[in-house]
Amino acid sequence: MTVGAFCSRIVVFVGQDDSIVEAAKLMREHHTGSVVVVENAQHGAFEPVGMVTDRDLVVEVLAEEVDVDSVAVKDVMSPDPVIAGENDSLSDTLKRMRARGVRRVPVINTEGEIVGVLSVDDVISLLASELNDIDSLILHEQERERELRVEFSEA
Repeated sequence: MTVGAFCSRIVVFVGQDDSIVEAAKLMREHHTGSVVVVENAQHGAFEPVGMVTDRDLVVEVLAEEVDVDSVAVKDVMSPDPVIAGENDSLSDTLKRMRARGVRRVPVINTEGEIVGVLSVDDVISLLASELNDIDSLILHEQERERELRVEFSEA
């Protein structure tokens, strides 16, 4: 399984010098708990340089009662994000996420352009779906076995 098969292809991003208010508004507008912080690379594609989460805004700004107008995204972002290639193994990427203690990673294509975001929520949805399929298989097998036993006992 590859990262690209399970990541969200909707990416919300901000620049390093954008205000945290703009980042918060984007999170609200797009119903997401994070934004990817980008810088414009020389070849014109946006490259991920950090992540800002709703938790960053609460813990670093609101809880400290910092004037929101005096803080830029670069002041609260987590720099040097774990980045996954869309063709990377999902298992290997999850191991890297666990090692760094992050729940979301930007996903890039072979040209280094952002094409998605993989979150722990995406993986949980995948696992829940897979477990549901396994449960359905077990129930179907039990039902089939009951039907066969009835047929043999009537014969």
